[in-house]
Amino acid sequence: MQHRIPVETLGKEGEVMAHAIEACVHCGFCLPTCPTYVVLQEEMDSPRGRIFLMKEVLEGNLPLEEALPYLDRCLACQACVTACPSGVPYGELIAAFRLHTEEKRHRYPLERAFRLALLRTLPHPERFRPLAALGVGLKPLLKPLPLPKALRAPLELLPERLPKEAPYPEVYPAKGERKARVGLLLGCAQRVLRPSINEATLRVLQENGVEVVLLREQACCGALNLHAGDKEGARALARQNLKAFREVEYVVTNAAGCGSGMKEYPLLFLGEPEEEEARRLAAKVKDLTVILEALGFTPPPPPPRPLRVAYHDACHLAHAQGVREAPRRLLKAAGVEVLEPKEWELCCGSAGTYNLFQPEIAAALGQRKAANLKATGAELVVTGNIGCLTQIQAHLDLPVLHTAELLALLYAGKDPLLETLA
Repeated sequence: MQHRIPVETLGKEGEVMAHAIEACVHCGFCLPTCPTYVVLQEEMDSPRGRIFLMKEVLEGNLPLEEALPYLDRCLACQACVTACPSGVPYGELIAAFRLHTEEKRHRYPLERAFRLALLRTLPHPERFRPLAALGVGLKPLLKPLPLPKALRAPLELLPERLPKEAPYPEVYPAKGERKARVGLLLGCAQRVLRPSINEATLRVLQENGVEVVLLREQACCGALNLHAGDKEGARALARQNLKAFREVEYVVTNAAGCGSGMKEYPLLFLGEPEEEEARRLAAKVKDLTVILEALGFTPPPPPPRPLRVAYHDACHLAHAQGVREAPRRLLKAAGVEVLEPKEWELCCGSAGTYNLFQPEIAAALGQRKAANLKATGAELVVTGNIGCLTQIQAHLDLPVLHTAELLALLYAGKDPLLETLA
């Protein structure tokens, strides 16, 4: 797409945005894979429509506030990147645009307060845990009341009870011959809502000859802040991780959004002194399923009975990181029948904090995803991201497990279905 963007006045982010806009040929292959276009059937709610809007804003032809309703409805799921024959790096474009424009936009005081509360709470487990516990306790009392959507959306996504997180030793030794020594990103909201995912991940890595170091200096990956345009908040968290994971061979992530977020550190530090270090760290970040395959997967004992599982592709694993086959191969090697849902490429509606800021669209996508998963005839659903897991479970009456949780149950010789229904 031709443009007249004054790149020289926009800094490094301007170059990223201009390059992405140039690559778009307006072909439309992205339309059927874009969740908001599928739901809303509006051109400006499609990737090519949003690219045109961003171009117009950057050229000075369109006020930012007129474009924002459409741009804010973008999940940044990057399904369009997978579908695009021209290789448009849309994920980099929308992230850079949000970083570039956040300080220029107008937010109403209540919206600003809600956004700030989320960005200063969710990335910090010690802050999020007491608030989540309060929400769980008040949920039965508040649920029947006509609450504003800013309160109802997060309340509905909270579990019925909040599990406790056990303390972690600093080192988890490998079983048998050590194949690698890695750092594990523990995450933030995941530690509060589903600590069993980290526990299962540690067990699975140990079973596969991996020594895991839990570095105390680590922080949230910063993806929530980055995708919300909070540049300095994202950089503060990322700097902690640049320092914490400097000496490990790999950084293992078990949440698609976290892995993708850490791989975006080079964009976050464009033109900054940390840019090269950010590139080195991004290259070391590996999803759990990828590292298990790369080191040589040791399958667990097969399930005690045939197990039919629907695998849900988390957007930031399948689209942003290009990882689809590794989790499927691991599950099949573990003796599990993997079923494929229709519309695998469509986002479930979680997308970080999207289901909190855009609850109506998120709910429509969540219901659509749940229906497709149930139609496979599966007994349970498996995915690789805490956000997807929480969102799908809110709309589906089947148990939903993380890939690591399923594998850990099989290593322990347990029946995954019985365990989830207990």
